[in-house]
Amino acid sequence: MSEGYPAVGRVLVVIPTYNEVDNVRQITGRVRAAAPDVDILIADDNSPDGTGAVADELAAADKQVHVLHRTDKQGLGAAYIAGFRWAREHDYDAVVEMDADGSHAPEELPKLLAAAADADVVVGSRWVRGGQVVDWPMHRLVLSRGANFYTRMMLGMPLHDATAGYRLYRMAVLDKIDLSAVESQGYCFQVDLSWRAFRAGFRFAEVPIRFVERERGVSKMSSSIIGEAMWKVAVWGTSSRLARLRGDKRR
Repeated sequence: MSEGYPAVGRVLVVIPTYNEVDNVRQITGRVRAAAPDVDILIADDNSPDGTGAVADELAAADKQVHVLHRTDKQGLGAAYIAGFRWAREHDYDAVVEMDADGSHAPEELPKLLAAAADADVVVGSRWVRGGQVVDWPMHRLVLSRGANFYTRMMLGMPLHDATAGYRLYRMAVLDKIDLSAVESQGYCFQVDLSWRAFRAGFRFAEVPIRFVERERGVSKMSSSIIGEAMWKVAVWGTSSRLARLRGDKRR
């Protein structure tokens, strides 16, 4: 169990896995090297490729690595929520979301931790000055930038990368949000949590990161995830505007 960081407290990095046997050992080692005082929770959705067994080996060798075995594949959002609840039960002060595939460089984690001194939610952003995306085809760049512009315009959130999956939440934010009401999956899950935290009045910060496309394994992005995100953002934005017209200060 780590002692934590003075400005943040005890930090848990939640890494969801499903068929990440080629990545889990490497990403865990990089996190431990980059930020020795964080703990790690590998939330495995019963991967058939043996990821869970490798995670158990890592946990047995390092007291700052933990494993949450889930019974089946329920999606990224459900895995993160399970990790958030585990963090609450074990008295952590902040939680970091991080992909297992190396797209989120653990070496940049100290930047998120430093920014948390003055923020409740810290987003590792690809689309602020200094941010970078490596090895994406043009259509994915256009899709991501367009989706984030659309989200910013529809919801009025001052975030350049609302779909980013590399982020830190203080536990006070997750305690305020009704996690049982968060049903979104994939990239919409990130927008959903951002929207709830924004409406609750929490402080946001964005720090630039270098996002690298995964080299091993298969991306979890699908057209259904993108469609869900676009539809829900439209519903949330329209509802917010109607609420303002009615004089509802909660937006």
